[in-house]
Amino acid sequence: MPVQFADRMSTVHRSFIREILKVTQDQSIISFAGGLPNPELFPVADLKAAAVDVMQEAGPQSMQYSTTEGFEPLRQYIADRYKKVKGIDVSADEILITSGSQQCLDLLGKVFLNSGDNVLIERPGYLGAIQSFSMFQSNFLTVGLEEDGPDLTELEKLLNENESKIFYAVTNFQNPSGLTYSPEKRQGVADLLRGRDILFVEDDPYGELRFMGESYQPVVRGYLKENGILLGSFSKVAAPGFRLGWMVCSGEMRDKMIIAKQASDLHTSTFAQRVIHRYVTDNSLDEHIEKIRARYGSQRDVMVKAIEAHFPEEVKVTRPEGGMFLWATLPESMSSMDLFDEAIKNKVAFVPGRPFYVDGSGENTFRLNFSNADEASIEEGIKRLGDGIKDFLSR
Repeated sequence: MPVQFADRMSTVHRSFIREILKVTQDQSIISFAGGLPNPELFPVADLKAAAVDVMQEAGPQSMQYSTTEGFEPLRQYIADRYKKVKGIDVSADEILITSGSQQCLDLLGKVFLNSGDNVLIERPGYLGAIQSFSMFQSNFLTVGLEEDGPDLTELEKLLNENESKIFYAVTNFQNPSGLTYSPEKRQGVADLLRGRDILFVEDDPYGELRFMGESYQPVVRGYLKENGILLGSFSKVAAPGFRLGWMVCSGEMRDKMIIAKQASDLHTSTFAQRVIHRYVTDNSLDEHIEKIRARYGSQRDVMVKAIEAHFPEEVKVTRPEGGMFLWATLPESMSSMDLFDEAIKNKVAFVPGRPFYVDGSGENTFRLNFSNADEASIEEGIKRLGDGIKDFLSR
């Protein structure tokens, strides 16, 4: 007899982006598809030195089981950095170390979501969150994004007409759009949420990757306190392979998260936590991030200039001031899925936009990643893609 899978598996599909990445394993394909940091910027030598020091000074301890909350010196470092970079007071006790910020989403679902509960997300929204919350058979509500954040009128209407457990948002250089909430929109979101029985989950993996424009410091959680959770990660500022993220929460929420994590994996890798802590202790993370900003800023500029030269005027593209992504909107009559098939034949790849929409829209949109391609590849890949778009428009 066939095995019986849980009902939840019928509503969750393979990650569209992960499946695309299989196609792009062909080295001849110029890929703008993955949300990958540039591996040339991984601090390999410094991390190697940190790992050696950890092995020499805390060998057995670094390989032992540890506390669920995480390595206390690393949690204190993260708390101190929030004060330095964001200007907010966070205690080490409020920080829970996780196996990447993706695990935070899984823990949130386990702690808060019952089957059929409403989850409010941005439109378009982060695919990893859509996939994770779908595991809990959530019902998604979406709020549209304007150039400086969510449409507050639409958000207020959604909040007034529906009960939602969570509002999940990427407030800085959003994945996939690259858009950033203005200070006014951050305050507006907080004002609309205050006093309501809804949790605001503020995911911020890209916040320190600003390479132009004015730095927006306000954290929405700072306005909401107990009804806000903040997520962070070392994946974009150190190395994603370490799978080190964290969650900022307090009180009963923190206690429930610890229970859920204990049931999931007991704790995040002891060795990885100690190595990252040693790395940020012995080296300047600020200096390393400056290198990332300079490289990504240059790659972004090359992509924008190539788009201006090779894309037809009918294609609208965001101009992010940081992060890793651009977001393109084709004329309504065009399908980015069809364009993708043609693009692959011309050895260039991107991510069609439809999977970022839970309502089936977004057929004419797509995402471009500029962080993981050299400048010559960006110029050539955008030219190929522009030629493909022009060919489609001429049919």
